[in-house]
Amino acid sequence: MTTEPIAAAMQRLRSILQRRPAAGLAEDSIALSTWQGAGRVATRHVHGTQVLTDLPEALGGTGEGMSPGWLLRAGLTACLTSSIVMAAAHAGIELTQLEVQATSRSDARGLFGMSDAEGRCISAAPLAVRVSVLIAARRANAAQLRAVVDEGGRCSPVLAALLEPVPIEMSVEAREA
Repeated sequence: MTTEPIAAAMQRLRSILQRRPAAGLAEDSIALSTWQGAGRVATRHVHGTQVLTDLPEALGGTGEGMSPGWLLRAGLTACLTSSIVMAAAHAGIELTQLEVQATSRSDARGLFGMSDAEGRCISAAPLAVRVSVLIAARRANAAQLRAVVDEGGRCSPVLAALLEPVPIEMSVEAREA
């Protein structure tokens, strides 16, 4: 699996951004979610791709689709995998294997705004997320591969969004049916 096209594209874009830093600022593509009834939600990309989610049966869904929480972990692993591939390409390392796995632990009481025994509100966010990376390359040692993973993590937008506070502005348009 070659990363040469990625390395070349990264070099071209890096060169442009060094000359014109403002070229790096852009609006990201819109994610539009529409309720489909019961616990089902369809989320569409501007290109037409659609992802369907569903609540688990315990929350009134069918449990047949992936949950939004799983989608968060999938977004994290997909972004981190891509960022590691980019870091390897930049370092000239040809990967032979890369798998990124994310698991989390949550307290369902947070979904209902419940409090713990001391009266503190329980967060709906996962209590912890665990990421495991399996990486291999023919001509790179463990320290070089660890450095590629670290660089990929440092430059992963989704990981950064989970680690750093990101301002969220929410507007609401309420209509009568």
